[in-house]
Amino acid sequence: MYSMLMLLGLAALLGASQGRTDCYGSVNRIKTSGASCKTAKSEGLSYCGVSASEKIAERDLRAMNQYKTLIKKVGENLCIEPAVIAGIISRESHAGKALKNGWGDNGNGFGLMQVDKKSHTPRGQWNSETHLIQGTNILISMTKTIQRNFPRWTKDQQLKGGIAAYNFGTSNVRSYDRMDIGTTHNDYSSDVVARAKYYKKQGY
Repeated sequence: MYSMLMLLGLAALLGASQGRTDCYGSVNRIKTSGASCKTAKSEGLSYCGVSASEKIAERDLRAMNQYKTLIKKVGENLCIEPAVIAGIISRESHAGKALKNGWGDNGNGFGLMQVDKKSHTPRGQWNSETHLIQGTNILISMTKTIQRNFPRWTKDQQLKGGIAAYNFGTSNVRSYDRMDIGTTHNDYSSDVVARAKYYKKQGY
C-alpha cells in the first residue's frame, strides 16, 4: 500500500495524474511520408503515402474503438499520446483482427501491440490493460534510449525514432532522414505516425 501511495505521489509530481500525454512529443508536429507502396499493396491499395495510412487506420477504427477507453487510460497514465499507441496497434495487429488466439508473427508476437516473446515475457491477456502497459513501456524505454543517443533531435524526432526502434531495435536507428530503412517495408515509423495522426482526429 505504501509503495502504491509513493507511486501515486510520483505520478502527481510528473504531472501524469493530470492526464498529460505530451512527455514524449506530439505526432501532429512530425512530418511524415506515410505508408510505403509495399505496405499499401499488401493492404490491397493502389496508392501509397499518408492517404494509404489513413485508409488502413480507418478500416481498423471500429475494432480499435473497442479499446479506446483502455488506450486513452494507458496513454494518460504513462504520459504518451494515446494516438501513438493506437497507431502501433493498427500497424502491428489491425486492432486484433490479424491475430489468432492473441498471437501473430508466426506465434512470436503477442497481443494488440505484438510484444515479441523472444525479447520480452508477455504479460496479461492479449487485449488487456496489462498488455497495453507493457507494450507502451517498451516503446517509452526505446524512445528514452533514442533521446540519449540523439540528444540534439527534437522531442518529436526522438519519438519518431522510438517508434522505428519498436520495430527493429534502437541500435538500428542511425539517422533521422533514413530512420525507417531496415524496418518492415522500410516505412514503419512514417506509417505509424500517419495512422496516429488519423486516430488523434478521432479523439485518441
